[in-house]
Amino acid sequence: MTCSVAVSNSPVFSPSSSLFCNKSSIKSSSSSSETLTLSLSHLKPINSSSNSSCSSPSPCSSPSSPFCLRLPKLPSVFSSNNNNNSASSNDAVLKRKRPTRLDIPVCSSLTFGVPANPSAVARDVVEAGGDGYSVYCKRGRREYMEDRFTAGDNLRGENNLAFFGVFDGHGGAKAAEFAANNLEKNILDEVIMSDEEDVEEAVKRGYLNTDSEFMKKDLHGGACSVTALIRNGNLIVSNAGDCRAVISKGGVAEALTSDHRPSREDERDRIETLGGYVDLCRGVWRIQGSLAVSRSIGDRHLKQWVTAEPETKVIRIEPEHDLLILASDGLWDKVSNQEAVDTALQFCVGNNKQQALLACKKLAELAVSRGSLDDTSVMLIKLKQYI
Repeated sequence: MTCSVAVSNSPVFSPSSSLFCNKSSIKSSSSSSETLTLSLSHLKPINSSSNSSCSSPSPCSSPSSPFCLRLPKLPSVFSSNNNNNSASSNDAVLKRKRPTRLDIPVCSSLTFGVPANPSAVARDVVEAGGDGYSVYCKRGRREYMEDRFTAGDNLRGENNLAFFGVFDGHGGAKAAEFAANNLEKNILDEVIMSDEEDVEEAVKRGYLNTDSEFMKKDLHGGACSVTALIRNGNLIVSNAGDCRAVISKGGVAEALTSDHRPSREDERDRIETLGGYVDLCRGVWRIQGSLAVSRSIGDRHLKQWVTAEPETKVIRIEPEHDLLILASDGLWDKVSNQEAVDTALQFCVGNNKQQALLACKKLAELAVSRGSLDDTSVMLIKLKQYI
């Protein structure tokens, strides 16, 4: 950039000085196709009679321009049209071009976490029943139901061989659905090949095999589970998580499982021994500030501390055993064990399947009426026919 300054009547900047105003500099400035001239008209004008070296026709020779700045032409990116005159070029410098308008598509709605199976979204209620069982599942506040179940009797060609399970998914329904489809097979494969005295270890292997198979899939989420295997008059109940099994013996409720939550002292000790931590978040004990259960199938991001190993209890089915209730925590968080048994026994009289299904529905509605927002699954199993 070339700059020429001339101040009249100055001994330093005299017309004869070539420090700022010389022919070469003027020539160099004049070679630019366009210049921008700034004038300070309030200063004393130059004497027009002086024989200045700036006598060539240029803005510097103007009597009204004692202070002159010559700037080279700005890049063309600021000009709207290269063919415009100098006035329009100056205007283009002062104006900033508006950026191109972004065309952002507008969606009518955004949905996150919708399962691959669209039919699962519409499953607000699921109910089913057989000769010895009834089950009712009700969706909570989530967009789609994450609970699943499995039920079957006379399995593998054996009379009175039955398997029942309730699975409460979290972080999606994938883990619960996988467990419902595979846990029965994996447990029966292990139990049939084992002796009866090793049934607890056989069920444990069935759980761990199912968890290992799920971890090999590119799937996320987890599932709590409670299962009941009936074989040769024995009832084998297992759980991993906070789904619970409650049996009625002569109308008296007895919990056959213990919820796996970080608030349990033995579970907290196990987690901390493995290098994890348990803290209280908004009134709920959680592992690593995240998961509110300490055992489950899946949950790969916490697998170092969350195990799928179940706790198992084996009892002999007796005539005074009325029924067995398997349910997710959507029920047990609002309804006590004895309340559940009392409500169920009001309907489970005789062999009326509809009455047993109605009992499941009444229990789910009781939990909802008390403020349960979780998915609620309730399964009733009549034990007397398996004696």
